[in-house]
Amino acid sequence: MNLSSLSASSASSHPLAPYGWDEGWEAEFAPHAEQGLLPGRVIRVDRGQCDVVTPAGTVRADTEFVVPRDPMKVVCTGDWVAVDPDGGDPQYVRTLLPRRTAFVRSTSSKRSEGQVLATNIDHVVICVSLAVELDLGRVERFLALAMSCSSGEALLHKSALSWESGAQPVVALTKADLVPDATTLAHLVQDVETSAPGVQVLPVSSQRGEGLDVLAAVLSGGTSVLLGQSGAGKSTLANALLGEEVMEVQTTRDMDGKGRHTTTTRNLLALPGGGVLIDTPGLRGVGLWDAETGVGQVFSEIEELAAECRFHDCAHDAEPGCAVRGAVESGELSERRLESYRKLLRENQWIVAKTDARVRAELRREWKRKGAQGKAAMEAKRGRWR
Repeated sequence: MNLSSLSASSASSHPLAPYGWDEGWEAEFAPHAEQGLLPGRVIRVDRGQCDVVTPAGTVRADTEFVVPRDPMKVVCTGDWVAVDPDGGDPQYVRTLLPRRTAFVRSTSSKRSEGQVLATNIDHVVICVSLAVELDLGRVERFLALAMSCSSGEALLHKSALSWESGAQPVVALTKADLVPDATTLAHLVQDVETSAPGVQVLPVSSQRGEGLDVLAAVLSGGTSVLLGQSGAGKSTLANALLGEEVMEVQTTRDMDGKGRHTTTTRNLLALPGGGVLIDTPGLRGVGLWDAETGVGQVFSEIEELAAECRFHDCAHDAEPGCAVRGAVESGELSERRLESYRKLLRENQWIVAKTDARVRAELRREWKRKGAQGKAAMEAKRGRWR
C-alpha cells in the first residue's frame, strides 16, 4: 500500500470523517498536529465562542485568538480549525484551516464588506415554499448568490466568486403537499427550471416524505447549506432529512406565509445517510456580493443572445441589431426575465463599485451620459412647444 492510499485510509476511518474530514484536511492540519493541537469542525458560533466537534467530542472554544480585522475571516459555521487539546480551561481556537469555499452575501449596511454565511460547502439548497405564490425574481436572486459561492483562495485575495469552486445549487420546492394537483405542481417545477437553467429542481414534502429520498441522495456527499426566506420550511426540511426533531419549528402566518425566524444561528449537523447539513436563519434581504459570474450563469441564455448583438456594449434597450430585444419581441425571452437580469447586474455593479475605483468611475460616466441625454430630450421638447 503506497503513502497516498494509507493517508486516504486513515482519513476515512478518522472520527471526524462523518463531518467531512479527508486526506486534504489531514494534510492541511499536519503542522498543527505537531504542536499537539486537535482538529475540529465548527458546528455553531455564538458571541465570540463556538461549538467544535473534535475527535475527543464536542467542545466549547473561545475565538479570541483568531479575531481578524477582516470580517470576511471571522470563525464561521463550517470552518475547520485547530483547537487546544482536551483539558484546557478555557479551550481556544488557535487557527483556521484555509477555506475551500465560502458563501458570502452583502450586508444591509453601506459598508463594503460582505457577510460570510457558511464555509467549506459543496451544495447550496435554495428552499422555496409552494405555500405562497412563486416569486421567480427572488429565486433568480438566490441562485445568483449561490452560483457565486467563492473558492477560499479567491475570497482571501480579491473576493472574486466562481462557480468552479465546487458548490452546486439545488432548488427544493418545499410544502409540495399544499399544491392541489400533479399538473399544477409540474407547471410550477417547469417555471422554476426555466428560471434556473441547468439546476436540479426538486419538489419535496416534509410532511409526507415525498422527494426526500432523492434530495438526501444528492446531499449525501459533502456539506450542504439550506437557504431561504423565513417560512420556507428549512427547519422542517432539516428535521425530515435528519430523521428527528433537532431544529425548532414554528408555523407560518396564514396571511403571507412568512415565518418567525425560528432558527437564529447557523448549525452544522451530520446526516444519517452521509454528508452534513447547515441550517441557516431565514434571510429577509438577499444582497449580492460580487456576483457577476453568478448572474451570468443564471441568465446564461441572455448572455448567449447578447453575444449576437450588433454592438458589443449593447444595453438591450433600443439599439439596432439587438438580439436580446429581438428574442423578447419574438416571445423567445420574457420581458420579466430581462428586467430581472438588468436589476441584478445593476445591484452587483453597485456592490463592486464600493471597492473598485475603476467601476465607480464608469458609473459616474454613465450617469453623466444619461443626464446629458435627458437634458437633450427636454430641450428638444421645449423647442417643439415654442
